[in-house]
Amino acid sequence: MNFTRRAALMTSAAIAANVVDPFKAFAQQTPRKGGVFVVHYGAEQRQLNPSLQASTGVYIISGKILEPLVDLDAAGNPVGVLATSWESTPDGKTITFKLRQGVTWHDGKPFTSADVQFTAMEMWKKILNYGSTLQLFLTAVDTPDPHTAIFRYERPMPLNLLLRALPDLGYISPRHLYEGKGDIRQNPVNLAPVGTGPFKFVQYERGQHIIADRHDGYWKGPANLDRIVWRVITDRAAAAAQMEAGQLHYSPFSGLTISDMARLGKDPRFVVSTKGNEGNARTNTLEFNFRRKELADIKVRQAIAHAINVPFFIENFLGDFAKLGTGPIPSVSTDFYPGANTPQYPYDKAKAIKLLDEAGLRPGAGGTRLSLRLLPAPWGEDVSLWATFIQQSLGEVGIRVEVVRNDGGGFLKSVYADHAFDLATGWHQYRNDPAVSTTVWYRSGQPAGAPWTNQWGVADATLDKIIDDAATEVDPAKRKALYADFVKRANGELMIWMPIEQIFVTVITAKARNHSNTPRWGSSSWHDLWLAE
Repeated sequence: MNFTRRAALMTSAAIAANVVDPFKAFAQQTPRKGGVFVVHYGAEQRQLNPSLQASTGVYIISGKILEPLVDLDAAGNPVGVLATSWESTPDGKTITFKLRQGVTWHDGKPFTSADVQFTAMEMWKKILNYGSTLQLFLTAVDTPDPHTAIFRYERPMPLNLLLRALPDLGYISPRHLYEGKGDIRQNPVNLAPVGTGPFKFVQYERGQHIIADRHDGYWKGPANLDRIVWRVITDRAAAAAQMEAGQLHYSPFSGLTISDMARLGKDPRFVVSTKGNEGNARTNTLEFNFRRKELADIKVRQAIAHAINVPFFIENFLGDFAKLGTGPIPSVSTDFYPGANTPQYPYDKAKAIKLLDEAGLRPGAGGTRLSLRLLPAPWGEDVSLWATFIQQSLGEVGIRVEVVRNDGGGFLKSVYADHAFDLATGWHQYRNDPAVSTTVWYRSGQPAGAPWTNQWGVADATLDKIIDDAATEVDPAKRKALYADFVKRANGELMIWMPIEQIFVTVITAKARNHSNTPRWGSSSWHDLWLAE
């Protein structure tokens, strides 16, 4: 192995030891009005509508402009935003939302149940990457009056599941700007969003910045900040330098290098913490394109997994903020984690070679058995390091790997739309319930091109049935048992490998107040955020 132990990257313990408590008391308690909050935006996705693309890279911007029906409070419990109350029938097939009155879109049009009906049926169900599976059995949304939306399902929808999902999969778009205006995916409003939130869109300069200003007519009252600017900076070292120079206030979702996060964690000018990211636990992935016949052979997939020394990678490159993963449901999921007693793939180079031999992939010229293209997502340093580690690990068992690096939009198009990859790697984000953003990676029949869904060219009828049964089971104990079956099957078939668990790290100026105070703060509205002098 060409890698050596790199002490500079063994720094997460230092971060943990030097975290500034983001909830500590400050001398200046009265919110200061005004100011511009500047955010590091590391990878453009060419989409700003969270009703169409569920992603922290979208929420970090449009979560301030558009709003969901429901969000999470500081304790992680559902709290109404555009919805004020909800109730379910005993059979779980009818869920009624009462909607907030007196809310207007940024263009002055009233928000009504018609917007909810259109968004749910035309965006969530048909296009939204996680929504299409969540709303698979949604048959209609009735609108008996402008402030009531009645969701009707052909199979039960557990109310707890829906409420856990809506903070991410419940954003509402304005019907009047989409209906009858052609392909929803190509609507220019997707890059100039109109919402009901505390900030309104001003400008998007591709490769440069996105700007939103305070919306003085916001239903909850004006926000504290005057403006938010998201500055596109793909170079992590440059972003860290701008943080230190005071040109950036916030780098979300582990956007800086591990060593820079540790260094800034010792600087009293910054808060470096995992606080506010509890609702976005993540796993590092290795995704296989089953259209490549060699990768459709489970022995080859197993060999690839056995060839990679994951504990070595965690110890030497990630440190204390990462741990060995055991499957698609991470250990932080207290309600659904089935434990580690499921099929696993520990490092075993000899076994990897034996499996490749059994699959008929014997060494050829130069010892190469197989050549593959690996596309890493450009989200964080750990993904880039993981891709390089995979490349060198597989080289030791005769698999030559070419790493192909793209920007965010190029990665999503190549993997999910064009399927121009053999292997891909990035992040799977677990959002409180397996049916929200996890099983969609495995359930067949996803809309073509939908990011972070099953676009691998594989269908497993047994797994599909387990997924559907679990998503419509209202008994909590039975749901948990079904998800244990799901993990056992998913790990056994190794459609995707999820061997590392992590939690995102935030770097933010110590001048910020009311930050990191909800489990998905980076995705939230920032209505109460302010900057001290």
